[in-house]
Amino acid sequence: MDRVAILIDGAFFLKRLPSILPGIDAKNSTQVVKSIKQLVHGHVYYINKTYGYENPHRLLYKCFYYDAIPYGERGHTAIERKAIDFSKTQQAQFRNELFDSLKRVPNLVLRLGNVKKESSQIWKLKESVQKKLMNEKIVKEKLKDEDFSLALRQKGVDMRVGIDIVSIALKKHANMIVLVSGDSDFTPATKLARREGVRMILDSLRQNASLDLHEHVDGLRSVLPLISQQQRRQ
Repeated sequence: MDRVAILIDGAFFLKRLPSILPGIDAKNSTQVVKSIKQLVHGHVYYINKTYGYENPHRLLYKCFYYDAIPYGERGHTAIERKAIDFSKTQQAQFRNELFDSLKRVPNLVLRLGNVKKESSQIWKLKESVQKKLMNEKIVKEKLKDEDFSLALRQKGVDMRVGIDIVSIALKKHANMIVLVSGDSDFTPATKLARREGVRMILDSLRQNASLDLHEHVDGLRSVLPLISQQQRRQ
């Protein structure tokens, strides 16, 4: 039986969601879960046009969602040195609510990496502020806490995506994989999957993906705007 696995790069998905569905609040876990379900349904629906199953979701092997556990340590703001518990920030609470909701979605597997500091410093100047400093539009004495962002990096997320692509291909769990991402780091895994006979479909959510990744997939498809338009017409 033909089966499809759908692998979603969570950080990429959340970043692109406001551009794809402008009416969606990408910081509302309920709306994000609904959008993920729409994404899965859209891909299964369009793939099933070829196979014609009465229930399109017979095609679905599993959906995998990848993200990182929020940074949960304590610290201080960059300028005013106010105490802050990062586990209680709005972003951390949103991510944890989203993960709890996704755990309840049937046929969805949640894969979580970690978040680590890039260096001994937890804060870094935002790129736009760096440019203003270089152009002497502001002076460092006028910097505020809002001019800094957390110097954090996801660890173990890309590795989990790559391992699942390889595992699905080698164990023949599915003969199609939809990869929702634009990261060229997944190119080696997609190449292996194709050598094993798996059809790789890339959904870069209408963002230009790297040429390497384009080269090693079998098709491109973005479904969210189309599904949303159909629902509005119904």
